[in-house]
This record gives sequence, structure tokens and C-alpha cells, in this order.
Amino acid sequence: MVWQMKARALAHEVADPDSRWLAPVAKTARHTLIPRWWDVDGSGHWVLRDGPSDPEAWEEAAYADRSLVTRVGALHADHARPGDRPEGLPTSSATPPSLVVRMLRHGRLGDGLSLLDLGTGAGGLAAYACHRLGDPCVTSLDVDPYLVSAAGERLASMGYHPRLITADATEHVPGTYDRIVSTVALAPGAGLRAVFRALEEGGRLATTLARTSLIITGWKDWTGDIVGRVERDMAGFVLTRSGDDYPPALAELFALARGAEGDERGTGRYPVVDVAKAWELRSMLEVTAPGVEVDYETGGRTRTAYLVHPDGSWARATAEWTGPPEVHQGGPRRLWNALERIRNRLTAEGALPLLGAKVRVTPDGVCHLSRGRWRASLGARQLHVLPSG
Repeated sequence: MVWQMKARALAHEVADPDSRWLAPVAKTARHTLIPRWWDVDGSGHWVLRDGPSDPEAWEEAAYADRSLVTRVGALHADHARPGDRPEGLPTSSATPPSLVVRMLRHGRLGDGLSLLDLGTGAGGLAAYACHRLGDPCVTSLDVDPYLVSAAGERLASMGYHPRLITADATEHVPGTYDRIVSTVALAPGAGLRAVFRALEEGGRLATTLARTSLIITGWKDWTGDIVGRVERDMAGFVLTRSGDDYPPALAELFALARGAEGDERGTGRYPVVDVAKAWELRSMLEVTAPGVEVDYETGGRTRTAYLVHPDGSWARATAEWTGPPEVHQGGPRRLWNALERIRNRLTAEGALPLLGAKVRVTPDGVCHLSRGRWRASLGARQLHVLPSG
């Protein structure tokens, strides 16, 4: 495989000609970091791809600006056998190079500043950062010992030797840093507290918030809080985890949502949407009802969306194509009504108050969002949302 030309083309695709990140992308042998990965076949099942056995497909995948899933549930592609069909959600991936570059830019890195790469994964961000800043400035952390070990060996083969740490960032982050760039989604509250403590005063954080596509950035200022904004940019990262896999989804509640009549039945105003892919809607729904989980199914022209919440609430909306959906809901809150209020606002105002909102993260990890008269707090025991005028 002659990878240098592919890497150079990728670099010019994801970085401007005068960008400081052009050379790091062009000089990184990304295929070395991702010898095996998971793909999805035509029936929606995970299927193993092995790079060395198909160099042409390996080169095409590694030097495309795309995410490559390396771990599904508890099974890493490196440990899989042909024919394995894991089930569950991706738990690690190689982030698209363009998104890595964007997150690094949001981090405002500079010469001599210490960087924590939170979420080692395949090692792509660590490689770019080592090339740009030098090994002594870069620390990379992941909860998974194998990911840290494998990335360390592969980075070393390229001549990069960042400090590598295996730790649960939701519990403790060793050391303190001038910059923290996270390519895993951090949960407000408990999920942000340890990261908050690891940021030096005057330092900068760039991360996404769990179950949203919101990128928040901020400086740890003289008040002791992290003060910044929701960037006018969006990203989707896997959630932080503390064990081999994520806790079981709300399977019983999803099963109930699929077949129950519910406490309330009616007709929705808007077409059924795949909420997980409607990033801004999904983000605002999480701000409104933290912890909500979503699913979506299609069959012919029929579309069905499901919303469930740990408090026992659920909603099912089914429609033919873009027709008005039949909605069933149960539990203490009406989740579909909450989604429709968000869609009403988007239709009436043309935008939601999220992107560009001010952010203040307090030492308890709670994220306080504000824009005009609109306020929301994420991560506190009780969620408070105040609508704008």
C-alpha cells in the first residue's frame, strides 16, 4: 500500500492549505491505526473487515473522511473471528479526520501547552497532536486498557510517544492540563466533574455533551467556572462508559412502547422523523427531557418513531410516509408532546436557542445554558428550563 499520496489527498480535503493541521494529517499513516473494523451489511448486521486481507478496501476506508467503528458492545474488531456478528452499539471508533481537526481547532492548541486527548480510541487525534505539539505535550486517556495498549504500539511504530493513561474519566482524571479535547460525549453532572478538576485555571475545554450533538467550548476563568458557548458546529461521539459496554438500554420500556395502547391516543401535527438523525431536535429534546432514548423503524412507506424515558414515560408515533402520525403515549410525561413543542418553536422562529448559547460549567459538572431569556441547566438533580419571552 502506497499510503502517502492518499494521506496527502485526505489532508487537503479536511484542512485548508495554510492550516497547521494539514501536515499532521498528511503525515499520519491512518491505516496503521485501523487494521480491522466493523461495517454494516445490507441487512443491518455488523460484519468484520480485515485490512491486510484486502489492501485496496483498507486503503479506501482508511483514507476516506469517515468514521470506522472498531468496537461493538464488548467485542473489538482486532479480537473478532470471521463470521462474528456482535450486537449492540458502537463503543469505540476512529473519528473522521475532518472532525478531529475541527475539535483540535476548537481546543485552541498552542506551542508548549499541555493537551489531554480524552478518548484515545484508535489514536488519530493523538497522532495529529504529537506531530503538531511534540510528544511531551500530549497525554491520551481511555477507559479501555486494550485501546490504550494497541494505540500506543501503533503510534510508536510511527515515531509518536505520547503519555498514555488507562482511567475512567467519569471518576478520576490523573494530572492537570492546559487544554482538554474530548472525542467522547461527556454527561453533564457526574460525567463532567472529574474533567473539570483536571483543567488548569486559564485552560480550555472542547467536548460534546452526552446524547446531544452540541459542541461546548469554554475557558476556566478566575471565578473557577468554565465559561464559554455552544459552538455553531455539531458532532456525534460515543458516550463515555465505565465498563466493557454501556448499561442495558431501556429494553422493557421500548417493548411496551412497541405494542401498548397507552394512556393517551391522538394525532400528531408533524411527520414522523428519525429523531436520532435530526441532531438539533435530538439535542433540544435531551435538554428538555434529559435521559430520553429514541428509536426509529421503517417498513415500506410506514414510519414509526419511539421515545422512552427512565421515569417510565414512552411514546410511539406511526404514519404513512409524511402523513400525520397516530400517537400513543404513556407514563408520567408526554414525550411526543414535548417533541412537537420543540418542532413548533423551530417552525415559528426558524431556529432553536441552542447553537450560539452561552455556557457556564460549575465545579459540580452542571452545564448552565442561556440565550436571551431562555435558560436551561443540565446535570443537576432537577432540570430547569425557562422559555424565552
